This record gives sequence, C-alpha cells and structure tokens, in this order.
Amino acid sequence: MGRQGRYEDGHGALHIDGLPAPVPLEIAASARARSRGLLGRTGIEGALLLTPASGIHTFRMRFPLEVAYLDRDLRVLAVRLAPPNRLPLPPLRTRHVLEAEAGALTGWGVRAGTRVRVADATAPRRE
Repeated sequence: MGRQGRYEDGHGALHIDGLPAPVPLEIAASARARSRGLLGRTGIEGALLLTPASGIHTFRMRFPLEVAYLDRDLRVLAVRLAPPNRLPLPPLRTRHVLEAEAGALTGWGVRAGTRVRVADATAPRRE
C-alpha cells in the first residue's frame, strides 16, 4: 500500500483490519496539538493519532495509556502499555503514534503487523 498523506488537526475514524466498525479518532497533527495530546484529560472515547510523531511521554497523565507505534504506512510496529509519568522507548521506524486508554487497543485487535487506515473530515494533504 502507498504511504499515507499528512493530516490536519481534527476528528475522523480509525479503521482497523479485522474490526467491523470504525473507532472514533482525534488527530493531532500540529505541534501544539501533539504537545498537548491527552494532558489534563481523564479519559478518551476512541483514540488519538499523533502525526508525525516518533514517541511520547506520559508525564502528568491522569490515566494509563495503551500506545501503538506506527510506521509511515500506518502498520503497527508495537503495542505497549504506558503508565503515567514514564518516557517509553519507541521502536525504530516509528512515524506516527496512536494512543488510547489502557486495554482499548488490545480489545480492538491491534497488535504488531496490524494495518490501520484513517478517514477524517479533512483529507490528507499529499506532498
């Protein structure tokens, strides 16, 4: 499959191979939105895509995360739990990060090798 384009901040849907219904998705593409991430929240319905991003931190987070590290084609490299106040080490080749509440990604069947697709209100910008 071809590479995904660049996205803009907004909302969309996350399509996961093997999952019949899409998952609500927030997209954080600007530096400001990525740095804010899920800070100050007590949870999230669905998931948050940080793009582009090669890693995350969970300092000052109020709840544990489950994180999927994605390559440039939105294929999952690894899925890891990330408790608050940690700096997890991302796998090499990480270009995007998908965050959800702990247990959500596993519950949706996301694991290494899974391919995800993003459908959003603002179509990807091709460069």
